[in-house]
Amino acid sequence: MRVAARTNPSVRVLALTSSPQRCAALRAQGITPLVGNLDASRSLARLAGLATRVVHLAPPPNEGQQDPRTRRLLNVLRQRTLPASLVYGSTTGVYGNCHGAWVDETRPLQATTPRAQRRVDAEGRVRSLARAGLQARCRVSVLRIPGIYAADREGGTPRERLLRGTPVLDAADDVYTNHIHADDLARACLAALWRGRTRRVYNVADASVMKMGDYMAQAAELYGLPKPKRMSRAEITQHVTPMTLSFMNESRRIATQRMQRELKLRLHYPEVWDGLRATKAR
Repeated sequence: MRVAARTNPSVRVLALTSSPQRCAALRAQGITPLVGNLDASRSLARLAGLATRVVHLAPPPNEGQQDPRTRRLLNVLRQRTLPASLVYGSTTGVYGNCHGAWVDETRPLQATTPRAQRRVDAEGRVRSLARAGLQARCRVSVLRIPGIYAADREGGTPRERLLRGTPVLDAADDVYTNHIHADDLARACLAALWRGRTRRVYNVADASVMKMGDYMAQAAELYGLPKPKRMSRAEITQHVTPMTLSFMNESRRIATQRMQRELKLRLHYPEVWDGLRATKAR
């Protein structure tokens, strides 16, 4: 949303933050901070009727199969005039393990992890907002997002993982991995706010097609670091976190023709290597 604040002074950008310490940094970027917490309903009251367009990127809690944070936000938005449009950032994890197949937005959902199941719950809730009232309908778009990378994100590049020596799967067991640069994701959110169709889902990913092990090996060359050790699926379970293992249990290639055709989005970083080289040069 910093893009809108800087390129169009007539646009007033507001950001909900649960950390008062972030307010000064947000103001420095031309953003008006609103202190509130999606885990505390009363702190959200001032949001009702305030925004004409909403981007909702907050993740669900780390437990349960539902997303109470999204429920609380939508309850507040329903109290007054609905925003003209709302964009929700979901995950491609809702597709589950597709065994390397190409996946477009029409594929049935098969979320297998609680993390992905919470996203499915949130998707259903935000899409229901488009049906809330005949005279004040909100145009809702859902963006399904893979791994986000950027130099200023914690763990936002593969360099830290390489430095830790995290192993990867053998070629026979390896899985496809998908990416989007944070700047391109921000541009996708803006495009969806104005051009997204109501109750429409969009895959948002770059055009890279690669297995996770190959990605990490090429990243090691880029950063001048040792290539990660390859292990069988049986071996690697003893060497990676449950979160990392969950990503190694799912394989899919993300099709983005709908993003290109309807959102008319042309990525600044069409391949993950374009973005990683740019972040390395900073």
